[in-house]
Amino acid sequence: MLKKWLSYFVPLNIIREKSNWSTTLEVTWVNGELVLDSANTNYSYGSLQRILRIGLLKIGFERIIKMNHILVLGVAGGSVIKTLYNEIGYKKRITGVEIDANVIALATAHFEIDSIPNFETILADAFEFVLSTKEKYDFIIIDIFQDTKMPNFLFEDFFVNRILQILEPNGLFLFNTMCLTEEDNNRNATYLALFDRLNVEVQTIPRIEFHNELIIVEQFQKK
Repeated sequence: MLKKWLSYFVPLNIIREKSNWSTTLEVTWVNGELVLDSANTNYSYGSLQRILRIGLLKIGFERIIKMNHILVLGVAGGSVIKTLYNEIGYKKRITGVEIDANVIALATAHFEIDSIPNFETILADAFEFVLSTKEKYDFIIIDIFQDTKMPNFLFEDFFVNRILQILEPNGLFLFNTMCLTEEDNNRNATYLALFDRLNVEVQTIPRIEFHNELIIVEQFQKK
């Protein structure tokens, strides 16, 4: 508790380690709460939890709570899982896919995501999981970063089509993107153009916490 109290004055790191997927993983007390960071960005809790919460609010807590199965691609410390379960009160199925075993270990040891009864963690590559899953989901949250980089496959036409295939007919997905450069801005513009020919409705929430753009895609007939 002393570290928690002191963290209101100065951040206190308690864990720093490397993994095959992140050059650095850090668990730190900041302003009285534990956060999970990579070398250059927040992975869970802190600003990331605030960012994704804005997207969930835009979709509507009442709508989310009625869904049957939510897929989270990129679990990290599990902050969005905690928001779904603790704040929204979502009690149906949540499946989380995370590629980094070190991240899952930290999330379990320090953030207790294994205590959420309706949550299942799968250690897998998100691309391969999306290709192979036989299930359908009402809502997919995509929150995949390797430090400040985002894998190219997330923005490819093939992956977009497959995400839409595994959504229920009136399902939707929330995609958290990071735009640090003009190249990133152009990447997002090209990505958004993919949906012009598809039977979906798209909303964007730009420049949250300076660098994040949220994209919400709903799979139903445009009005």
